[in-house]
Amino acid sequence: MALLKKYRFAVFSLAVLMTLFFFDTPQGITALQVTAFSVKEMLMIVPPIFILLGLLDVWVPRETMVRFMGTGSGVKGVLLAFFLGSAAAGPLYGAFPIAAVLMKKGTSYRNILIFLGAWSTTKIPLLLFEMTSMGVPFMLARLLVNIPGILFIAWLVDFLISDDERQRLYLNAEHLAR
Repeated sequence: MALLKKYRFAVFSLAVLMTLFFFDTPQGITALQVTAFSVKEMLMIVPPIFILLGLLDVWVPRETMVRFMGTGSGVKGVLLAFFLGSAAAGPLYGAFPIAAVLMKKGTSYRNILIFLGAWSTTKIPLLLFEMTSMGVPFMLARLLVNIPGILFIAWLVDFLISDDERQRLYLNAEHLAR
C-alpha cells in the first residue's frame, strides 16, 4: 500500500492514458508515443548527470566548495554559480540533483538559487540559439533583464527564508544526495 501511495501520480497517469486509449485509440496511440519519447529522452540525460554528480561528490572536497561557493564566498561564489548554471546542458530537471549535491557540499543557499536561475535562463546553447534566430539585440536585452532578476530573486528568497526552513532544506538535500 505504501508503494502505491508513493507512486500514485504515475498510477493515475497510467489510468488516464489507458482510459484515453479505450475511448479514442488514435489519440491514445499519440499520447503513448509522446510518453515513450519523453522517457527515452530522460533516460539519455539522467544517467550522465548522475555520473557527474558521483564524480563531483567524490573529487571535490567539502572545504573547497565552501571556500568557493559557501556563505563567505562573495562575488567569486556568485560568478561561479552563474558559470556552472550557464555552462550546463540539459533540461531544468537535471539541475535539481546537482543543486542537492552542491547543498550537501556547503554551497550557500543564495548561490544555489543563482545556479538554478542561470541554468533555467542563461544557458550558453540557449543564448546561441537566440542570437542566431532573434538577433543579438534581443539576446542582450533578455540577458540584461534576466541577470539582475536572478540576483534579486536569489537575494530576496535568501533574505525571506527562515534559518529553520533553510536548515530543513539542507537536511533534505543531504538525505536526497546519498
